[in-house]
Amino acid sequence: MTDRLNEAIQIKRAADRGRYDTETINAIADAGLVAHVGTIRDGQPVVIPMFCVRDRDHLLLHGAPAAGVLRRARAEERTICVEMTLIDGLVLARSAFHHSMNYRSLVVIGIPDEVTEESEKAHALEMFVERLIPGRQADLRPNNQKEIQGTAVFRVSLEQASAKVRSGPPIDDDEDYELDIWAGVVPTRLAMDDPIDDPRLLPGVSVPANVTAYVRGD
Repeated sequence: MTDRLNEAIQIKRAADRGRYDTETINAIADAGLVAHVGTIRDGQPVVIPMFCVRDRDHLLLHGAPAAGVLRRARAEERTICVEMTLIDGLVLARSAFHHSMNYRSLVVIGIPDEVTEESEKAHALEMFVERLIPGRQADLRPNNQKEIQGTAVFRVSLEQASAKVRSGPPIDDDEDYELDIWAGVVPTRLAMDDPIDDPRLLPGVSVPANVTAYVRGD
C-alpha cells in the first residue's frame, strides 16, 4: 500500500514545481479553508468540498456521521484523496497559449482514522472554530454531548502528501518577447469584508474584538 501511495503523489507533469517538504505542505494546509475530498461510491469517483484544518501532521475533516463521504471513509476500502488549491495570481502572457495562474496546491492520499475518544474529539471541534476566527471558542457556550456525538471527525496523515507551486511572471516563447503586448501577473487574495450583524442579536451586543482584528488582518 505505501509504495502505491508514494507513486500516486509523485508530481509528473511540470515535475520541477513539485514540493514534498513539510514546511510547504503545512503552509498550504494552514492557508486553505476548503478541501476537496475524493472517494469511490458504487464504483464511481465522488468529490465533496469540506472544511478542514491541520492538526500537526494530520488534516482533520468533520461532518454529519451519516454523510456519504464519511460513511465511505469507514468502509474496508477507505483510502481517500484530499486536495486543496490556493490561487495567488492570474498570469497574463503575450499569447493565449501561455496564460496561466500562480498557485499552490496540495494532494494527500491516505487512510483516515476516525476520532472517537471524547476529549480528542471535543478538542478537534474547537480547532475548527479557531481556524475560522482565532479566539472565537472562548466567546461561545461549550459544545453539548448531543452536538459532539452528532459530529464525525476523521484525521488523515500528511505523510503521503505532495504540493505543486507555480510562481513568477509568464513564460513566453522567445520571439514573443519582442511583441508590443502587456504581460504580467495580477495578484489575487482572499479579503474579508465588514461583519454583518445577525438580525436577531440581543440589543447592545457588538462585534467582538477578535472578529474585528481578523477582518483587519491584525
